[in-house]
Amino acid sequence: MRNRYPGTCTTCGAGVAVGDGVVLKEGGRWRTYCTEHEPRPTPPPRGDHLGWHSGELAGYDCETSSNDPRAAFLVSAALMPPSGAARTWLADPGEREIPQDAIDVHGITNERARAEGAPAEEVLAEIAECLTEHLLAGRGLVIFNAPYDLGVLTAELRRHGLKSLAERLSGEPCPIIDPLVIDRGIDPYRRGPRNLAAMCAYYGVDQGDAHTAQDDAAACLALAREIGARHPDVAALSLADLHARQVEWAAAYARSRQEWLDRTKPGHGRVIDGAWPSAPE
Repeated sequence: MRNRYPGTCTTCGAGVAVGDGVVLKEGGRWRTYCTEHEPRPTPPPRGDHLGWHSGELAGYDCETSSNDPRAAFLVSAALMPPSGAARTWLADPGEREIPQDAIDVHGITNERARAEGAPAEEVLAEIAECLTEHLLAGRGLVIFNAPYDLGVLTAELRRHGLKSLAERLSGEPCPIIDPLVIDRGIDPYRRGPRNLAAMCAYYGVDQGDAHTAQDDAAACLALAREIGARHPDVAALSLADLHARQVEWAAAYARSRQEWLDRTKPGHGRVIDGAWPSAPE
């Protein structure tokens, strides 16, 4: 974060005026750096320990029509299982139109979706069945920014009169693994963006063809494994305990973000929702 008080650069000893450098928490201490010597963050080394990251995980991702999970409809999706080929889906939007700004992101046109896609109701039922089967087996399901993808799926199932994941799971545990939430929880002071591309670059994961459901599902799965391999204390958690910690981390991030907005942008009118994973619920 930007330094709020004047200080001395840890590397070169030069004076650092307010707002000209950064302060980073290292080894439990806050250190000041000038702009020229600001350290480039690197993740911890990989270990050979076992944990949830070495288990039978699956990765899920979807491409949609909107950034708003309450309004978005599903266009494509992919599930990367623990072994075997990826399961992919393309939905026919029917009378709905995929907006051009969404097409610009994932490249799936209305013409292609209508010509090659299966009926949306059929696609949604198959996705829900596959995710439910994986979760009921007690295996971790990796979803980057889970509240969005699960929110879209929940809303779409409701629109089509299909059972929600919560109804299908009947109260059974749902071990969701969200690399975004975990990374924010274990390294809250690292500067820079935390989107999928940035986090893949930080952890050395090949993202493949970004904004395709299959490659993004594979990337988020690899990212989760990297986080576990580089953080043995996190890897040692059971899936149930990891899920509970993510609930706490998501709430803490939302509180911190809300406090920052309230302090720096009075009257902004935004409410940061810390619910995680939001669905199933």
